[in-house]
Amino acid sequence: MYICKCWFDIYLLEEPNSLKRKRQVLKSLKDRIWNKFRVSIAEVGANDLWQKSELGIAFVSSDGNIAEQMFSKILNLIDTDDKVEIVDMFHDIEKIK
Repeated sequence: MYICKCWFDIYLLEEPNSLKRKRQVLKSLKDRIWNKFRVSIAEVGANDLWQKSELGIAFVSSDGNIAEQMFSKILNLIDTDDKVEIVDMFHDIEKIK
C-alpha cells in the first residue's frame, strides 16, 4: 500500500477582494479535484489571507506508479486552472507494509 501526501502553496490570480470570494474560488477547485479523483483535500494554511492558500491532499493507492500518475494528474488540474498559480509544492509517496 502507498500513501501520497501533497501540499500546494497557491496564489489566487483574480485578486479576490474578500475572504468570501477566496473561499468560492477554492471551493470550486477543491470540488473539481474531489469529484475527479476522490481524494482527501483541505485548506491547511494561509486561512486569513485573501490571495494565498495552502492545500493539503492525501490518498492511498495499491501501486506506487499509479500513485505517481494520480499526483501528476492532480498537479496538472491545478496548474491549468486560470484562477490560481502554484507558488510552491511538495509531495511524498511512502510505501506502507
